[in-house]
Amino acid sequence: MSQQLKKRLELGKLKLDTLLEVTKGINNNLSKDELLALYKTVLVNELKIGKILLFSFNRKEWSKELSIGTDCNHIDVKTELLNIKEIEVLSNDLNNKLKPFDVIVPVFHKSEPLAYLLLGDFDGEKIEVSPIIKHLTFIQTLTNIIIVAVENKRLYKENLNQIVIKKEMELASEMQMMLFPKNLPNNDEIEVSASYNPHHLVGGDYYDFILLNRDEIAFCIADVSGKGVPAALLMSNFQASLRALIKRTSSLSELVIELNKNILANANREKFITAFIGKYNLQTRNLQYINAGHNPPILLVNNHIKHLIDGCTVLGMFDNLPSVTEKNITIPKDSIIACYTDGVVEQPNPNNEEFGMKNLEKLLLLNKEESATNIIQSINNQLNEYKKEVEYKDDIALLCLRIK
Repeated sequence: MSQQLKKRLELGKLKLDTLLEVTKGINNNLSKDELLALYKTVLVNELKIGKILLFSFNRKEWSKELSIGTDCNHIDVKTELLNIKEIEVLSNDLNNKLKPFDVIVPVFHKSEPLAYLLLGDFDGEKIEVSPIIKHLTFIQTLTNIIIVAVENKRLYKENLNQIVIKKEMELASEMQMMLFPKNLPNNDEIEVSASYNPHHLVGGDYYDFILLNRDEIAFCIADVSGKGVPAALLMSNFQASLRALIKRTSSLSELVIELNKNILANANREKFITAFIGKYNLQTRNLQYINAGHNPPILLVNNHIKHLIDGCTVLGMFDNLPSVTEKNITIPKDSIIACYTDGVVEQPNPNNEEFGMKNLEKLLLLNKEESATNIIQSINNQLNEYKKEVEYKDDIALLCLRIK
């Protein structure tokens, strides 16, 4: 057997053994570092390649995975390599940044670039006569297998992280729902109903109903600027503060001043809260309220609509609230108080037209004889019909009181 044939057989066996070993390593769930070490061993020890530079793409950015025989840190993949679609010999290349290398081996999946392998210093031989030139396709295949395996590991880990995050968010959502009152009254004096639909699993809208004593109840609807977890965390703090403070003072003015201080201490002006807080006496029918920059609740008496606007500015923006107006009004029998957050009136339809206050007022007038529960359901149904295929833009909270 000639030496040339023997060498060819040995190289063929090397390729086959290498692919089998790599496949076995992938099946045995070798780590990324272990796979790259195996890859390095083949290129350096078996194929005698002196300079190796490997870049890979993780769907977000290019990163250097392997650097051997060179400390080349100045190659920009986007500007200098992305135009290369096939194996390219650089013996006559004019790009000075690529001078240390002889060959570029691109790795693609369909039309998407996955990696670029730069090779040089083939055991002291010129690229034109080096036998390694015959094995570039094998190197490209091997690189493809390694890079795809590394990418699959990244995606698997990413998916696991997403599952964990989703589970944590679902738990946070359950915990947030526990903050809302479970048993809303429906008796001879008052009926209360509410709903909350967060834009994400957790959100920054909030409603509450608190029985202060036998004759007095308190209710609140509020909205934290922003969405998601940060808004939900600040809202849970607001809820705890409200429930702790509202039974300590009969003055809503003192209450909102203290709430403002707490929000400033916790949010440092990075977020603010709009809120409507009311106290209603079941015997005297007096409603005491402050609107802190919130969408004005609608008071419906017969066919007459009044917006409850008096109060102060939003909470969490100023060290001292510029002015606070504490309003007292008498609520007649068979009245409705409808509280809502901005997600209701600002929800767009396919023409980018907001649902608006007028539609909300019309709905209340049409359903003025209905129960509070049916009114809430009617608003949610109408919103869903109005938006059609458009996603909800924001959290949506509704709180309805029917005063009997």
